[in-house]
Amino acid sequence: MTSPRADIRHAVSSWRQPCPPALSAERGALVEETARRVLARGAGRLLVGIDGFTAAGKTSFGHELAGRIAAVGRPVLRATLDDFKNPWKDRHLYDRESGEGYYRNAYDYEAVRRLLLDPCRSPAVTSCVLCAIDPLTQEDHSARTSPLAPDAVLIVDGVFAFRPGIDAYWDFRIWLDVAEELSVRRGAERDQDWAGSGAEAIHRDRYLAAERVYLREADPLPRMDLVIDNTEFAHPRVVAERNPPETR
Repeated sequence: MTSPRADIRHAVSSWRQPCPPALSAERGALVEETARRVLARGAGRLLVGIDGFTAAGKTSFGHELAGRIAAVGRPVLRATLDDFKNPWKDRHLYDRESGEGYYRNAYDYEAVRRLLLDPCRSPAVTSCVLCAIDPLTQEDHSARTSPLAPDAVLIVDGVFAFRPGIDAYWDFRIWLDVAEELSVRRGAERDQDWAGSGAEAIHRDRYLAAERVYLREADPLPRMDLVIDNTEFAHPRVVAERNPPETR
């Protein structure tokens, strides 16, 4: 007897991306195995972080993983760290446009902890916030809560997910690996509509520069449970894993 499919609760953010269509049986099998490994961590609440360079495919992978986990009956919450950035109107108070400044100042980690991660880590708390500030409209959604089941799986994607201050929250850590230049190219193509001809410079001089600071200071890769080469979306492959499953 199979379990009924559980709900997936998404943030109200206008930044929300749709779940991508199935690209290949190969990708489906990798996502399914990842879901199995996450669920093997236990029956209570689980917090999963998905990190990697900009445009590595973090949000899409998070949606796919959520679908697999919900299919076996575990309720899922989906969030992205981009919905917890400091308000853009306050950017004159700090540097957010250089690589160093973006890493230090773009995100509101106090809000991430208070509204999302701490509630999910507290068994007695029954709701959390999936979006603080909409990154596009700048609308404040921090009073809008989502129910938090005792066995919910929270899947959060975003850059710098494993930096000091929030790294200790995760039960399972995933890194989507792509080359620096591929990140810049994909990101520039994605953001042409709002960044225009400056899209490549933003991705190279701000986002990639920030990633280099993060990698140098936080050194997250040794702590990953799973490192996935996501260069080809239809053909992802595991390149490193901690405590790999036994051969069956």
